[in-house]
Amino acid sequence: MDYREEYEKEHLRNADLAGRVADLEARCDDLNYKLNRIKSNPLWKASAPARKCIHFLIRQKTRIKNCGNIKGVIAKLKYKQIERQAMERYGTKSFPSAEEAKRQAETKFPRMVKISILVPLYNTPEEFLREMIESVTNQTYENWELCLADGSDEEHGKVAQIVKEYQEKDGRGRIVYRKLLKNEGIAGNTNHCLALAAGEYIGLFDHDDVLHPGVLYEYVKVINEKQADYIYCDETTFKSGDINKMLTMHFKPDFAIDNLRANNYICHFSVFARELLDGTELFRSRFDGSQDHDMILRLTDRAKCVVHVPKLMYYWRSHPGSTAAGIGAKPYAVASAKGAVADHLKRHGFDHFQISSTRAFDTIFKIRYQIIGNPLISIVIANKDHAGDLRRCLDSVFEKSTYDNFEVIIVENGSTEKSILDYYEELKENERVKIVTFEGPFNYSAVNNLGVSQAKGEYVLLLNNDTQVITVNWMEELLMYAQRPDVGAVGAKLYYGDKTIQHAGVVLGLGAHRTAGHSHYGQHRDNLGYMGRLCYAQNVSAVTGACLMVKKALFLQAGGLSEEFAVSLNDVDFCLKLRKMGLLNVFTPFAELYHFESLSRGLDDAGQKAERYNKESERFREKWKEVLSNGDPYYNPNFSLDRSDFALKIGD
Repeated sequence: MDYREEYEKEHLRNADLAGRVADLEARCDDLNYKLNRIKSNPLWKASAPARKCIHFLIRQKTRIKNCGNIKGVIAKLKYKQIERQAMERYGTKSFPSAEEAKRQAETKFPRMVKISILVPLYNTPEEFLREMIESVTNQTYENWELCLADGSDEEHGKVAQIVKEYQEKDGRGRIVYRKLLKNEGIAGNTNHCLALAAGEYIGLFDHDDVLHPGVLYEYVKVINEKQADYIYCDETTFKSGDINKMLTMHFKPDFAIDNLRANNYICHFSVFARELLDGTELFRSRFDGSQDHDMILRLTDRAKCVVHVPKLMYYWRSHPGSTAAGIGAKPYAVASAKGAVADHLKRHGFDHFQISSTRAFDTIFKIRYQIIGNPLISIVIANKDHAGDLRRCLDSVFEKSTYDNFEVIIVENGSTEKSILDYYEELKENERVKIVTFEGPFNYSAVNNLGVSQAKGEYVLLLNNDTQVITVNWMEELLMYAQRPDVGAVGAKLYYGDKTIQHAGVVLGLGAHRTAGHSHYGQHRDNLGYMGRLCYAQNVSAVTGACLMVKKALFLQAGGLSEEFAVSLNDVDFCLKLRKMGLLNVFTPFAELYHFESLSRGLDDAGQKAERYNKESERFREKWKEVLSNGDPYYNPNFSLDRSDFALKIGD
């Protein structure tokens, strides 16, 4: 018998069981929350005629609770107001003036590349067809061709007539058309479009959507400035045939591979160098319904420079039957998307992974990677006094964690209370706990650096003493990302005691000090986040040191926590050092803990605390001046830096 093979199988079974337990606990918690909400309503047994009114009140109560308090309600109303104001800027008002359009049309780039725009046609309504074609013919950049492959049935012969009308009107041979013998679906029809294309770059465009008139100009600009070989922009869905009547505006991050694996956030408007297709297909028919997700995963793998143009330049029409109107219109797309992501993961050498839909949307995925081996994790906890906090933290670690190969290193620094000294004596009976003493004035970075120096584990997990484990497989969820060779730090989702969000990833430049801040701060645990971002693992610039896992070797290679940041911003600084080393930082919402934030060192004088934070903020801004000036790549520049809820900026 191959005992090693049996061990690996058992290890996989245990990891899978831990994941299933975590999923079930999360589901039970969600159901209990909903049940308690119903039971707590004193009007539940009111008469049937009053029930409708009562349900309305319940919805309002839920909204208030999800916002945390009345201030949260006001903030949410303000967000809606900002969004409505912003929408006015991103529709036809964003189109170039006659003077600007003329300037763009007359601009001569070193590379005046031809862009072939592929549009598969199928029984396209006349209004949609005309608006689509005219959004191309109205482009300020003129070196394009529109390649149309028509799979329409015999009853829709007018499609060909309309195209011919525009061909004659253009008179420059830029509209290329072919009537197909049969409809071959989105993948097949688009591949026929590609056969018509002569351009150096290829653009993918749906037959019922609309392009911003300046989009090709902006794309050719970044092709010349950055040698971009894959480009995408921000997009919106619209209704009633009016692009100014927007339903949802999607302002995207720059290229982020973990986001893309979990969610096809790139989507429209994809334009790429034709050479990326050498030796591979454009669309693969077996992924019909999510053929674009498959294509984007494959081509961005090959691309040397993926560029996001942070401007809303694609208008996605929502109508019955369109994907924009809801995934329910095309249920097969869910299976196709899972298949596309699985194929991509296998190409990257991953095995024994699981892909499942999340509560945000059927095609927004949770990916559970295989844990390789059973490495030792060293949990490092800085502590002074706070016996109650530390006991609660350690009890949750030992009682709830399904991962069992860990040690705890408590770095004691200046405790004076008898309760904590007694607790230390109690902890000495636990062979998995080690207590080391840091001498000298408090410096969070130095304290943790000492703890890591005493760690025996291959991985270190910095953990605040005022945290409490929620998710039983929290260590596995962190470890599955920390094990990857392309990942630096991994952070968890942290809540205050009232289940509002304390941490869900760090955004550079956010907040009054313009250093860094927490996204989705103060939102309720049930919130899905901006475009579902609280429901899937994603790349971020930084994660909080309150719960941060990293390989010990990387921690040492990066020089540990910089001791120039004695109390604040040391975790962000550390993550930026990892990013500078070419590594990704990951936030996962599937490792959840409470963070009561009673402060590991106790309460400081408010004035001293503010003065110290101001000094460290100034030091941080100077050290990372260039990085901050470039903006956070995972936070769209259209968002305000004054709010943590992804509200749009108003004005320039």
